[in-house]
Amino acid sequence: MRIDDNFYMKLAIDEAWKYQLLTYPNPAVGCVVVNNGEPLAIEAHKSAGESHAEVNALKAAYLKKNPNSPLKAISDPFKIHEFLKENHNGFFRDCTVYVTLEPCAHIGKTPSCATLLCELKPSKVIIAHEDMNKEASGGAQRLKEAQIEVSIGCMKKEAYELLYPFIKWCEGNFTFFKMAQTLNGTIDGGRISSNQAQAYVHTLRDKLDLLAIGGNTVRTDQPTLDARYVAGRAPNVLIYSRNKVFDKKIPLFYIPNREVIISDNIEDIKQYKLVMIEGGYSLLNELQDVVDYFIMIVSPTMKSGFNGVEGLDINFDIIHENYIGSDKIIYLKKKTSF
Repeated sequence: MRIDDNFYMKLAIDEAWKYQLLTYPNPAVGCVVVNNGEPLAIEAHKSAGESHAEVNALKAAYLKKNPNSPLKAISDPFKIHEFLKENHNGFFRDCTVYVTLEPCAHIGKTPSCATLLCELKPSKVIIAHEDMNKEASGGAQRLKEAQIEVSIGCMKKEAYELLYPFIKWCEGNFTFFKMAQTLNGTIDGGRISSNQAQAYVHTLRDKLDLLAIGGNTVRTDQPTLDARYVAGRAPNVLIYSRNKVFDKKIPLFYIPNREVIISDNIEDIKQYKLVMIEGGYSLLNELQDVVDYFIMIVSPTMKSGFNGVEGLDINFDIIHENYIGSDKIIYLKKKTSF
């Protein structure tokens, strides 16, 4: 296999996908630090307010060669920056840094990654996609001014797909549809997903502005729709239903500080910035026009049950695939042309 810039950038992109949407309201970003062909670190941004991908990767790379360093016990992004600035001793000068998004040039909840890289002076920084956020952009220019070689555009298309949810969110709304099924397409008959996949979904719920669900599912399953597996915040809920009558003893109505909307107006979904729709094929058929992404969690099992809806005809591009526990997670986007 030929190892080139694309190889290392793909490592960064794949790592970032593990945290897709979990970094809300930040984009998912991955970073790889390489020295003489050896990947010293493959890291990603994992949660808003925590260290960015570059900082995680630079810290991990430093610790690989200095495993007993006091840096190991430091988690605060600002303190990591200060430690690396004061103790790098030219460690990174022969390294190439691969990052899926242009290093940020501003200081917010975390310090500027571009400023840190300027201090550490790796030989080269390879960037997949420029930052379209005017507040954070300008990092590449800073690196060039610090006499660091910069390349932009490696695997840009793949990096754009990674950024797409964040781009849509910045434009006002990102809506994705989540469904779990068995290998033979069954979506009913009780719980399908593994414990790890359930925890992932609950982590997503914790980040949402709105969770939409069909009225029939509410009446049949009587769900809670909280984020208890991760001790997270229960999202506000929109029940999509023409019949507005529901038994208020259903658990989802008992969640404190939750807003529950009952509506059959598809436009109501667009009023929220980050929306997840949970449901089956019928709900997807009705709401497909507002769906930007489709997330399919596939369990490695087969069982009898419902596995389709008449008249549903949607063509997708597979954007990415990875695993959560024993389950496969597939990210899809509707085809725009055939």
